[in-house]
Amino acid sequence: MDKAEIARLAAKAAEAKAAAAQAAAQAAEAAYKAALASAAESTEITKEPPQSQSPEAASSVTCASQVKGGTDIADEYREQVAAGYTTENALPIGVYLVDGEPVADVPVTLPLQMLNRHGLVAGATGTGKTRTLQLMAEGLSDAGVPVFITDIKGDLTGLIEAGVASDKLTERSLKQGQNWVGKAFPTEFFALGGLGDGTPVRTTVTDFGPLLLARVLGLNDTQESALSLIFHWADQQKLGLIDLGDLRDTIAYLTGVGAGELETIGGVSSATAGVILRELSVLQTQGADDFFGEPAFDPKDFMQVRDGRGVISCLELPELSDRPALFSTFVMWLLAELFEIMPETGDVDKPKLVFFFDEAHLLFDGATKAFMEAVVKTVRLIRSKGIGVFFVTQTPKDIPEDVLAQLGAKVQHALRAHTPNDAKALRETVKTFPTSPLNLEALLPSLGTGEAIVTVLDEKGRPSPVAPTKIWAPAAVMGVASQSALQAAVQGSQLRMRYADKVDPESATELLAERVAHEQAAAEAAKQAEEQAAAQVKAEQKAAEAAAKKAEKAAQQAARKAEREAEQAQKRRQRVVDNLVNSAVRTIGNSVVRSIFGNRKR
Repeated sequence: MDKAEIARLAAKAAEAKAAAAQAAAQAAEAAYKAALASAAESTEITKEPPQSQSPEAASSVTCASQVKGGTDIADEYREQVAAGYTTENALPIGVYLVDGEPVADVPVTLPLQMLNRHGLVAGATGTGKTRTLQLMAEGLSDAGVPVFITDIKGDLTGLIEAGVASDKLTERSLKQGQNWVGKAFPTEFFALGGLGDGTPVRTTVTDFGPLLLARVLGLNDTQESALSLIFHWADQQKLGLIDLGDLRDTIAYLTGVGAGELETIGGVSSATAGVILRELSVLQTQGADDFFGEPAFDPKDFMQVRDGRGVISCLELPELSDRPALFSTFVMWLLAELFEIMPETGDVDKPKLVFFFDEAHLLFDGATKAFMEAVVKTVRLIRSKGIGVFFVTQTPKDIPEDVLAQLGAKVQHALRAHTPNDAKALRETVKTFPTSPLNLEALLPSLGTGEAIVTVLDEKGRPSPVAPTKIWAPAAVMGVASQSALQAAVQGSQLRMRYADKVDPESATELLAERVAHEQAAAEAAKQAEEQAAAQVKAEQKAAEAAAKKAEKAAQQAARKAEREAEQAQKRRQRVVDNLVNSAVRTIGNSVVRSIFGNRKR
């Protein structure tokens, strides 16, 4: 018998052993539940009537039995999990899950010092991602770590109110080793541009930058380059682009009276400028004017600690479906600003801030290459500033590979495989986990609500064992806070007094209008000077012509006078000659006569 056949038989034997172990576990579970029911009846304990389990819940009962290799390997792996999540400075999120039952003495934790290595919370809709996010935010707050979260559905406002105990919650907490106590948490509420109940968060167009704005506008590479050129020119000219109106006026100036300004650095074609202006108009119709302006928000205000507890900054995004690119990119701007302003910290005992980005796939849909490079760079380098980033989405495939490779922690809730594409996404998700004896391809679809597969980096940067986990219950209200409590929290915020009222300082619009007016005045003055010079030249020319005419007239008069004088002189000379001739003739005539007639004196 060859080695391949031996290996095949060994694998078949292992599968049979695992199936037998699973069947035994199911039988033991059934006997255990029957015993509990019998004990309850004998002691007249009133319990809630049993509820029929959904296929997903039923399959989750045996999820941890799906360990390749049988009971011995499952027990050994349980010990590995217990050892892999034993650390002092850690954030507890739940306990190990075996055969659908929580193991209270095997906690699953996230080492605080490794949370700046970023992470992922993923899972299908309705599997408990939001409650996991809330639990992590609460734990970080208790540890003195400020938290920033995006509230897409508005159901995280309950953080300001303590949760209320119930029999079901108490039973669940005791079963999973959680000492649950209802608790409220210090929370600040924010809204982009004031579209919501929270403190307005605004920024200037200049601070937002051309790269992120091009992403919001959906520009191609050529148009993005032109927009960057416009920003560069505005910076050189010290023109503040405060709001979208400033940008529109700048583009209009550079394609109108100031068209020659960009000739030395490339220029912007009218067609490209037209596209940018049209997209700006669309953005303004979506209400983007509310997001850009002064006073610009200082991201350091997200890093508050009160009485030793980190403040949870909750950003409302109530109309995300209408403007997904704008909202997601605005949140990315906040992260980029934190990267710019925070000093280098290196490895720390706990992060300076943890940033949860819900519906993270919106950030990457249709992103340009330059934008993707900026995101990857920010995520890769911001950990050295002591900031952790958690992306919250449905599947790891929503996150680009270059970003996914930077994420050290992973909390994966259930994935459904109802379609071929779902099945493919499931297989791809399994490949993102470290190697383990767990049959993750069967386990992930079978997880119930509030259950997840967890893996993190330990203190030495090594992946922890992959752990099926029963997530603990949050301490605050799991839902929307009462309107009165929410209004009291918003109105009592000191930050609201600083950022509530929008101001309109002198910016590019006013400066360009002044420049245009100055240029027009200068042009008018030059025109007047030119007209005056022309008039003066004309006057001088006319005077010269008059002088020339006068001189010519005088010359003509002098010439005529000289001619007359010459004629008179000639006449005088002629008269003298004539007189002489006449005298001579008379003399000669007289002599001849006297000679003839003898009258000559002797």
